[in-house]
Amino acid sequence: MKNSDYGPWGVVAGGSDGVGAAFARAMAARGINLVLVARRVPVLKETAEAIRAEHGVEVRSLALDLSEPDALAELARATADVEVGLFVHNAGSDDSAAAFLDRERADHLRLVRRNCVGVLEAAHHFGALMVARGHGGMVFVTSGAAWAGGATRATYGATKAFGLVLAESLWAEWRGAGVDVLALVLGRTDTPSLRRLLPDQSAAPAGLADPAEVAEEALTHLGDGPTWIHGSPDPAGGSPLGALSRRDAVIAMSPR
Repeated sequence: MKNSDYGPWGVVAGGSDGVGAAFARAMAARGINLVLVARRVPVLKETAEAIRAEHGVEVRSLALDLSEPDALAELARATADVEVGLFVHNAGSDDSAAAFLDRERADHLRLVRRNCVGVLEAAHHFGALMVARGHGGMVFVTSGAAWAGGATRATYGATKAFGLVLAESLWAEWRGAGVDVLALVLGRTDTPSLRRLLPDQSAAPAGLADPAEVAEEALTHLGDGPTWIHGSPDPAGGSPLGALSRRDAVIAMSPR
């Protein structure tokens, strides 16, 4: 990818650590200025300062909860004076794997607003500007949880399926308008969110994807949409559960 295709500014939603911070660093290495959006102010500021020092690009940090109703309006105001040529939606991880009824309804609704309403609003806002200019790119970071339903991941999986289908649909609509859209499907990746789910948080299990490799691969293949499955022998292929019936896929996706 070239800065002229996707710059001069990029927005990373969920850009304070993990995969989001890896995207931010990979974009900065390509000379793209950044607006980093996240909820946790200390981590957000620390990442922004490190990227400025490492890459010499402009970095704005915006403390924002994308599940809030006025989040898009604040993000639009914060980027009104710059040309955003790349939008990465990486927010919306879920640190708790629990049965549907064991969680408060408000928790489910926050996840829906962050992963469905928030991403739709941002895609509509930045997408309209990109289509009008005739260039730009979007990456929707989704999950293998999007392939099928599964116990303890009901709302999370449903919201990730929303992002997957939305990204693929926008790719179909905008591919002739100079705007690239990629649904990036992740498996288990070594992020702070995943480690918070582990009994021993000091050491990650073997076989986890490296966030830096994930981000680099996604940006390299941004023009190869609509879907890229990190770690798959056929990353542009279909669901790895495609040979199963829907019933068997749901069973396979559920904890044993």
